[in-house]
Amino acid sequence: MRKIDYNKLSDHLVKWIKDYIEEARAEGVVVGLSGGIDSATTAALCTKAIGRDRVFSFNLPCESIEKDYEDANMIAEHLGIEFHRFDLTNVYQEFFRTIVPPFGTTTMARANVKPRLRMLTSYFFAQSLGNYLVAGTGNRTELAIGYFTKYGDGGVDFEPIGNLYKCEVREVARILSIPEEIINKAPSAGLWEGQTDEGEIGITYGVLDEIIYRKDNNLDMSDLNKEDVEKVNKMMKLASHKLKMPPHFQIL
Repeated sequence: MRKIDYNKLSDHLVKWIKDYIEEARAEGVVVGLSGGIDSATTAALCTKAIGRDRVFSFNLPCESIEKDYEDANMIAEHLGIEFHRFDLTNVYQEFFRTIVPPFGTTTMARANVKPRLRMLTSYFFAQSLGNYLVAGTGNRTELAIGYFTKYGDGGVDFEPIGNLYKCEVREVARILSIPEEIINKAPSAGLWEGQTDEGEIGITYGVLDEIIYRKDNNLDMSDLNKEDVEKVNKMMKLASHKLKMPPHFQIL
């Protein structure tokens, strides 16, 4: 992995966010706190960049684990930013009472409704507050393999940590004094009970980081597990459309 001065990296991230917000002439930022390290780090960076009074944070449980809300609340209190909880469980359940597809559905299709409801709510908050922007919380590792929901948690205005590998997010989190309990917490999208990122992906973040880092920099991978490399290559290829704007037909 690349060698980085994480203090300088943190400062550069803060300046980038500040400049981006000023260029967009935005009044502030809304950020969803899931209780995990990525959203905690994003919220902390935004708070340092534009001040705690301009960061609106929230937690949107949807058949979620109560501990995640408790962790999100702890992060907000730690940062001193405004925080609210809005339970989307009834909205989620009513969606499926209203929308009953005649062709059936899948577990993943149902699960992805959750982050898409959160995206809708995030933009509702952003516009209700005025000219606020929605901060994304995706890191490079997850974005590269498409481990996010298109037009769900991928539906944001900017991605502050989008070029940081997961291991780098942890180091930046430490620089920002994010509680170790959050840093060491098993990453989970909270889509269903017992779900963890690494369990669903089938590869640890340590291995993912190394493979994606080497691919990003055209480095030799002959000493890595071939099956893992092939799996990551396949995930990245299948996810490529999620990282691009919708294609337009070109008139010749």
